[in-house]
Amino acid sequence: MLVASLDASKAEDIITVPLAGKSTIADYMIIVSGRSARHVIGLASILGGELHKLGIFPRFEGKGNGDWVLADVGDVIVHIFRPEVRSFYNLEKIWCQPEDAVPEVPAPAARKAVTPRRRKVAAA
Repeated sequence: MLVASLDASKAEDIITVPLAGKSTIADYMIIVSGRSARHVIGLASILGGELHKLGIFPRFEGKGNGDWVLADVGDVIVHIFRPEVRSFYNLEKIWCQPEDAVPEVPAPAARKAVTPRRRKVAAA
């Protein structure tokens, strides 16, 4: 559902990365590009609207700037970049192996609000 919404909004170079077993921050990461800062902000707004219809209230970071918007959808993290910024940070190189990419992320379950995950810190 997330990938389909982004694709319908003309997001470019959509990559989905399963994170299970690699990180505790989320189960999946979606990385996409928008053509401009305005397109990046628009993609984030449309994604937020689609999720709100399902009763899911994601947290957004960077929506005012438009270079890189991060959407925390609970078990899914969505990165929306301008192409130059995406190239600079190159998250694909950090997180992806070619065999890792999956075509679609399972739809997130509806819930009242996304609560941030707490990291367990070992006592010193």
